[in-house]
Formats: sequence, structure tokens, C-alpha cells
Amino acid sequence: MHFSKKVLHNGLRVITVPMKDNPTVTVLFLVEAGSKYEEKKINGISHFLEHMCFKGTTKRPKAVGISKELDSLGSQYNAFTAQEYTGYYAKSDARHFSRIFDIVSDIYLNSTFPDAEMQKEKGVIIEEINMYEDMPHKHVQDLMMQLLYGDQPAGWNVAGSKASILNMKREDFVEYHQKHYLPESTVLIVAGAVKERQVLKEVSKIFSKVSRGKKGKKLKVREKQKRPQALIDFKKTDQTHFILGVRTYDLFNKKNAILSVLGCVLGGGMSSRLFVKLREEMGVGYYVRAHNDAYTDHGFLQISAGVDNKRIEEVIYAVLEECRKLKSYKVSEEELNRVKECMIGNMKLSLEATDDIANFYGGQELLRRKIHGAGEKAREIRKVTGSQIQALAKDIFKNSKLNLALIGPFKNRKQFLEILKF
Repeated sequence: MHFSKKVLHNGLRVITVPMKDNPTVTVLFLVEAGSKYEEKKINGISHFLEHMCFKGTTKRPKAVGISKELDSLGSQYNAFTAQEYTGYYAKSDARHFSRIFDIVSDIYLNSTFPDAEMQKEKGVIIEEINMYEDMPHKHVQDLMMQLLYGDQPAGWNVAGSKASILNMKREDFVEYHQKHYLPESTVLIVAGAVKERQVLKEVSKIFSKVSRGKKGKKLKVREKQKRPQALIDFKKTDQTHFILGVRTYDLFNKKNAILSVLGCVLGGGMSSRLFVKLREEMGVGYYVRAHNDAYTDHGFLQISAGVDNKRIEEVIYAVLEECRKLKSYKVSEEELNRVKECMIGNMKLSLEATDDIANFYGGQELLRRKIHGAGEKAREIRKVTGSQIQALAKDIFKNSKLNLALIGPFKNRKQFLEILKF
């Protein structure tokens, strides 16, 4: 798929992805402002600020005015926050491109952070934290990050703590916005039934006079582990939710394509090894997944599942055994080809909508400053060999890289540490 890239004098990167046969358009802003850019006392401000950007701007002072205007266009719109970025988007019929571009740009540039709205939103964020803590299959992800990275930004909750949320002041938002919401740390992506000249015309109207700033940096992740680690969160649940994780590589490592295929062999579909083992053979759970999470300066492969409380030790043994097999035996050509086609097919299916296309191109540009198209990614996947997977398995499936985060009716951490070994 063709795309174009234009870098303005102030550093704003503009990616246009024309899709003439698609009747919609998506406008997406991605900015380098996530929880890894925070200090402990304002942990959660990236996510909180994302909420506040919909609470009023200089041009649209009321929150309900923003939502009414977008709703009147039949638009889908939202925002999201992760460790390394925040995103704002709107998607609509392509004929409304200029309108949604103006609205999302206004939200990104001109939010006013009204104090009264901020105080009310504190309650909303705390209830969001409560909601995820009541969802073990989601909350166990937070525990894994805490286990791997401890008391540093990579180990903190993206939503922050209840105490940090309650203590935030309007000045914190203004200062953080000025420090991070800068053109040189932002990528604007427009995907859909638009032409580059249309996009650049709208961009010029709003961003030509926006000046550069001094971007705030994030701390480099510190990694230190010598033996298996476990974090057990006691909760009276009908099912135990766990993640087995092993430290891997950062986003720029050339082994990531191999890691992706390895993850899919283990838990990438209904014919994957762990799905067949845990669900079809053992009948112990509904879901099991395996995939690699790569960030700009760290990464880990995770295997997650929700299983029968009474059989949790049996399940962990089974998962570790499947990992050992990848170290001991090469994946057959038949299985490898099936997995590769599954991955490539799913990637292409995930790129049918304009918002998915925008995220696909924008995420690469923001974090890697280099974009690989679907065809290039498919070629990387097809090059992976069984020998490469076996060699990689030997490198990552080591006791010194092994971690377990678990939520369920258990208190004895020692019982799990005793079985954590490859």
C-alpha cells in the first residue's frame, strides 16, 4: 500500500495513506507521551491528560460540545495511552475530513484542562483503576510489568495509583503538556479516501506556525535478574489467571520476526501448541495466548491463560514443557508454513479499516522512525527457519529470564517458585 511522508520545519511528521476504495477517513495523532515519561509523583498523568483533552479547548470550551460535534458527523472517536505514547483519533465518512481534522487538532493543541472538570475526572479514573483490578485477565498484565521492572517507570501502572491521581493539580497537566506535546515528538497519520495535497493543506492551516520545544526524555529501563521470579496476588476467583514471561529484546532487534513466529507456534491460534494442549487435550481453560511485547529499550515474550484453580501447577508444568520442546526439536516445515500463513493472513485482515491502517503506519513511524509495509513484514516472516526458532528458544527459555505473575486463590509464592524451571 502506497503512503507518503512529509516532515514540517517544526519536526511534525505527516503520514498520508490514500485508500481510494475506502469510503472513510481516519485522523490519528500519536505523541511520545506515555507512562515511561513520567515521574513517580505524577504517575498516571499521561493517561489522565488523555481524558482531560476531551474536556474543553479554547475553541470548544465544553466537553459536551466536542462530543456533540463529532457525533453529528457520525464519527467514531477515542484516545488511548500506553507506556511510550498517547493517541487521539476520529474516523468518519471521508467527506467530513476537514471537520474531524480540525476537531482532533484542536484537542491535541488547545486543551484548557478546566480545574472543575479535572476534579470530577479523578473519580472517573479511580473507578477505571477499580474496574481493571476487578478483571484478573487484564490486571495480571500490570503485575507482570511490576515483576519485571519494579519501581521504575516501565514497572508502574499506566493509569497511575489512586494516591497519585488524587494529588494531581491543573499545573501538572499544563507543564506536562508543554514538555511532551511538541511537533518534533508527534506523528500525524491520515488514512482513507483523501489525497496528500488535501492533508497538507489542512496541516498548513493549523500547524505551520506551531514552534518546536525542548522534548522531555524518558529514563532508560534497567533490567536485572539472576533467577526465576514470581508475583502472586491472592484473590478469591473461580479461575486462576497467569502470565509466564521471559525477557527478550527491544523493538529494534533483528530477531523480532523470529520471536513473532515462535510466539505464534506456541499460542497464536486455535491450532497452536498451547491451545491444543491446554484446551483440547487437558480441558483446563478457555483462552491461552503467546506473543512478544517489544518496546524501544526492552521486551518480553508472554504466555497468558486463565485456567482451573485446582490444576494450575499441572498447567504451568505443561506450558514449560512446550517451551522445552522448542529448545530440543526443530519445528517441522509443515507446521512452520501453516503458522506463517496464519500470521500473514491475520495481519492482512487486520489492515482493512482506515483506523487500523493509521495505527499500523503511525506506530512504526513514531517508535522506530522507519515504516515496513505489510508486504515487507510478510517477507520477513517467510524467511524464518526452524533452526532460527530453535536457537532463539535456547537463548530466551532460561531460568535466569523466567517470570510468573498470577492472580488466584493462592498465597504461597514458594510453591510456584519450586516449579519455575526449564
